[in-house]
Amino acid sequence: MSRPITKAPGRHRALTILLAALAVTACGTATPYRPETPGQSSRGGYSDQQIEANRYRVTFRGNSLTARETVETYLLYRAAQLTVERGYDWFIMADRQTDKRTRTYIDRPFGPGPYGFWGPYWRYHGRGFGWHHWDPFWGDPFWDRTVDVRTVDRYEASAEIVLGRGRKPDDPRAFDARQVMTNLGPRIVLPR
Repeated sequence: MSRPITKAPGRHRALTILLAALAVTACGTATPYRPETPGQSSRGGYSDQQIEANRYRVTFRGNSLTARETVETYLLYRAAQLTVERGYDWFIMADRQTDKRTRTYIDRPFGPGPYGFWGPYWRYHGRGFGWHHWDPFWGDPFWDRTVDVRTVDRYEASAEIVLGRGRKPDDPRAFDARQVMTNLGPRIVLPR
């Protein structure tokens, strides 16, 4: 009598662990230089919009692991790349800004339950410090060390650029597009 062939459970387990590790690695990296996916701005990337014949609005959004300097570098690189793609030689940053979006996440020990988000609240008087309070929504590291408070920063840089041909004007806001691409190119991380 022959025995049925079964897959080795060790292979299945190893494959599952490998796939889980790849998923965690994919989520745990800074936003690479790529176009933003429509409807998924939380993933980040660049986008541009034509305003006039030679004027564009360029934006780069990073995720929570992307540093401000990286976001601003990618914005500058995208402006240079767009300039060359459109057949121009230089661009001027008419307007530029970087926004920081900060969100605080609190791991609450008292989450939704039969009473909604109800939880205990205490006031106490500390010597020399006056009155204090503790509640599970904000936590107090003096009172409860199980509350996990995380602050996440995300950066978004945007600029209006004016494109031009020929010799670059003598303006500190003007950039030679090809020089920008040459100098910043080694710092650009493309998606895998």
